[in-house]
Amino acid sequence: MRSVTIASVVEGHGDVQALPVLLRRIAAEVDPGSNLWVPRPFRINRSGLVRPGRMEAVVQTLGDWVTGAGGVLVLIDADEDCPADLGPSLSERAQTARPDKNVAVVLANREFEAWFLASAPSLAGRRGLPEVLESPTDPESIAGAKEWLSHRMPDAPYKETSDQAAFAAVFDTKAARAKAPSFDKLWREAERLIRA
Repeated sequence: MRSVTIASVVEGHGDVQALPVLLRRIAAEVDPGSNLWVPRPFRINRSGLVRPGRMEAVVQTLGDWVTGAGGVLVLIDADEDCPADLGPSLSERAQTARPDKNVAVVLANREFEAWFLASAPSLAGRRGLPEVLESPTDPESIAGAKEWLSHRMPDAPYKETSDQAAFAAVFDTKAARAKAPSFDKLWREAERLIRA
């Protein structure tokens, strides 16, 4: 069994728990023979992450955790920024910080939760969501995916620290890849790091 390490940087408290769940799901599908180790993601707020020097320092440190196959993954929400504009500059900075490691930077278009909206029918009936749930036409265009989920969870609004990892464990990744290009990018980058 081949050992793979993906060290990661995230911005949200919920991402710390959800990203490892999601990466393990991807690894199980793209390379079932691998033994994936995902150390607890390093969390830093977005403003600190985009500030010159800070992300580079974190990527340099995390690169030391990857001693064989795998790499470093930086995942942040694009919020109001265009992922195609901000992503390449962050990617260049991260790769420059550790040219000896495989590094990937992914910006969730708007926010991580947009990926859940892209596969909303697969979450129907879970964690207070209604039994029938349709995806919005363009899930990544919604500013406020967390609020979209909360509005449909009347008993207990969506809470990132308790719901995000639970949804990451069960949402339909094929539907999310089809309707959310930024999730497809995450999938492709994770696959590249897993197979590296």
